[in-house]
Amino acid sequence: MIQGTGSNVGKSMLVAGLCRAAVRRGLSVAPFKSQNMSNNAAVTSDGGEIGRAQALQALACRVPLTVHMNPVLLKPETDVGAQVVVQGKRLTTAKARDYSKLKPTLMTRVLESFELLKSQHDLVIVEGAGSPAEVNLRQGDIANMGFAQASDTPVILAGDIDRGGVIAQLVGTQAVIDPEDAAMVRGFLVNKFRGDPSLFDDGYAFIEERTGWPGFGVLPHFPDAWKLPAEDALDIRGSGRDSGRGGDLKIVCLGLSRIANFDDLDPLAQEPSVHLSMLRAGQVIPGDTDLVIIPGSKSTRGDLAFLRAQGWDVDLQAHLRRGGALLGICGGYQMLGSSISDPEGIEGAPGETQGLGFLDVTTRMTSDKRLTETNAIHTASGQSFAGYEIHIGRTEGADCERPFAQVNGRNEGAVSLNGAVMGSYLHGMFADDGFRSAFLTSLGGEGSGTSYSQTVDDTLDALADHLETHLDVEGLLASAR
Repeated sequence: MIQGTGSNVGKSMLVAGLCRAAVRRGLSVAPFKSQNMSNNAAVTSDGGEIGRAQALQALACRVPLTVHMNPVLLKPETDVGAQVVVQGKRLTTAKARDYSKLKPTLMTRVLESFELLKSQHDLVIVEGAGSPAEVNLRQGDIANMGFAQASDTPVILAGDIDRGGVIAQLVGTQAVIDPEDAAMVRGFLVNKFRGDPSLFDDGYAFIEERTGWPGFGVLPHFPDAWKLPAEDALDIRGSGRDSGRGGDLKIVCLGLSRIANFDDLDPLAQEPSVHLSMLRAGQVIPGDTDLVIIPGSKSTRGDLAFLRAQGWDVDLQAHLRRGGALLGICGGYQMLGSSISDPEGIEGAPGETQGLGFLDVTTRMTSDKRLTETNAIHTASGQSFAGYEIHIGRTEGADCERPFAQVNGRNEGAVSLNGAVMGSYLHGMFADDGFRSAFLTSLGGEGSGTSYSQTVDDTLDALADHLETHLDVEGLLASAR
């Protein structure tokens, strides 16, 4: 089990790299994360949803996705509440205080999923959540040391030197956790080093001496990490996805407060003809933008209010007057219509919100959640593509007669009369190389002809090579029971 000294220290990447390294040794491997908090979810082959990080790790393992790889998924809907998904299906919506009471009852389901994976594979590599140093959350914990103790899983502790204070991160973690938990730790590693690693030799030796834990190495920053799907919206900002790289076709994505499934953008970020950027709160939509994407959201009405608070509704009107294109995906599609009603209060307080009015459609939230992999045909280009649906709500109206795509003979999505505004529930469309090329061509750009899936697979191999070069991978794998 890889645990971290904090959030975003690189646990997901470490697990993905170790998974691929183990698979290349001829082992059958599965990833596991007992509890994940993310609005970036993937649809599994068994009809549920899991965190995007576990989907990437499953890809590294070359095994199909299953709900048991992430048995508890929390999808934040407000600052204090989240949807609780258990073994792929929505269980309830709970506030943080109420969830703490629910957690102990979920351990049985977590261990059930873990034991199932253990029975099917040679090795299971587990990712922790947050940090075991959050001792205020230790009682009833199912994500870090609580799980490690219940499952008797040895722990490797990862620190992040890039954010500074890595000595205090690692030594301090040992100082604050219970001795019984500290005894589960088999060693540590230091992640995201920049520069000459030998300059940290004394610090590394100090950590070993002070904790008594052996070190498994210092891992330099992996520069191609941006080529892999990100799970945390923070990973988009300031990364290769949002660094000004790319060509003349300007695509802007609105950085919603409850943005979901933003990995839709990843294939676009790797296109040489595309200059992709994530718009931050308070920024204006640039006047030379060719396409604006309103992404998915875990709280559509809440994020519509957020969008208006930034003045983006006015910017979008100006963008369309300049001849720009607009694409709404999932929650973004719902925002494009004339109204969004939620009479049952599924995503928040019951009520109805006026939409942006760019499409002649209306949306009504329902308790039924659609989770499915989908094959579609893009109406405008005739290009077939694969994607997936993960949403609540039903959208209908006159513009649905001009569908974005056809799915099994039925209309999917909607397009405005002049073709400038498009809406669709289909995630993952840009991962399809043929569709991505056709869509970019329709905007005046061009596809590179590269294979996105091959790029991801090659990057996973490069990540495994990176770990093999700088870490004691044999020692890490040998620590497994």
